[in-house]
Amino acid sequence: MSNAILISGFGGPEVLSYKGYTPPKPARGEVVLRHKAIGLNFIDTYFRSGLYQSPNGLPFIPGNEGAGIVEELGEGVKNFQVGDRVAYAGALGSYTQVRTISTDNLVKLPDGVSEEQAACVMLKGMTAGILLRKTYAVSNKSFILYHAAAGGVGQFIGPWADHLGATVIGTVGSPEKVEIAHSHNYHHVINYRGEDWVSRVKEITGGKGCHVVYDGVGKDTFHGSLDSLRPLGMFVSFGQSSGPLPDFNTSMLAQRGSLFVTRPRLFDYIAERKDLLEVASDLFTLISKGVLKVSVNHRYPLADASLAHRELEARRTTGSTVLIP
Repeated sequence: MSNAILISGFGGPEVLSYKGYTPPKPARGEVVLRHKAIGLNFIDTYFRSGLYQSPNGLPFIPGNEGAGIVEELGEGVKNFQVGDRVAYAGALGSYTQVRTISTDNLVKLPDGVSEEQAACVMLKGMTAGILLRKTYAVSNKSFILYHAAAGGVGQFIGPWADHLGATVIGTVGSPEKVEIAHSHNYHHVINYRGEDWVSRVKEITGGKGCHVVYDGVGKDTFHGSLDSLRPLGMFVSFGQSSGPLPDFNTSMLAQRGSLFVTRPRLFDYIAERKDLLEVASDLFTLISKGVLKVSVNHRYPLADASLAHRELEARRTTGSTVLIP
């Protein structure tokens, strides 16, 4: 017997219930994994609220990221052994002490990357990787804008984009977060509560605008993000922490210079195992070189997942947060 967070009805953090849970025996190609740490991400709140649907309906265990130790092997498992340290992202059901999971989702952790680091780096770090390398190929000629620069993904975007030679602009909502963003290699940081951030972006880019805007905020930043792009620029919408994007006419894109709009999902980019291994390897390499520094800023017991969700949605967290089983 172990414990897990179960959701039996959609709603606020109060619907997260801590209950006893026994994972199923591993089928062919599966293992039993005991979590050492579980990642907390905004996407978890989307599943909790019903904005995103669980593929298996209700009730379900939320969570999309974790790391731990392999405890049991199913039939046919050849590339993993009991005792292996592993991590994953994208397999719904991480808010549990023990789970059964397909080895297709797992990557082995290299020396020097802890389970806590991996639990908060797989989803955010690989998201940063696909945004910068695949959704839009950032180079040393790129001007990029990233909203919520002090947040979890933002703390990977800054140093990674800087490593690629880009000019990195970030927006934040407080003086404290300005300092956090500067410490994570953002060259220009704009406090949107005290500045006209669209005008500042135009000033920084010599009136031309950015090549790409990465927007995980959604409703509150949508129009300003479009206005911050240069002709043929790309608007990348990958979240909606302030609410969903408003309906819009595609003529808005033509009027602003034939803009591109995309809504990437990490899981589509890593659906093939070779792609998962490539993206994870790039991430681990930059961590090992010290380009990306992984720090866990907040820890909550798994039983306090509802509190962790409240803190996350109230923007009282910065950087990475983990749940401890």
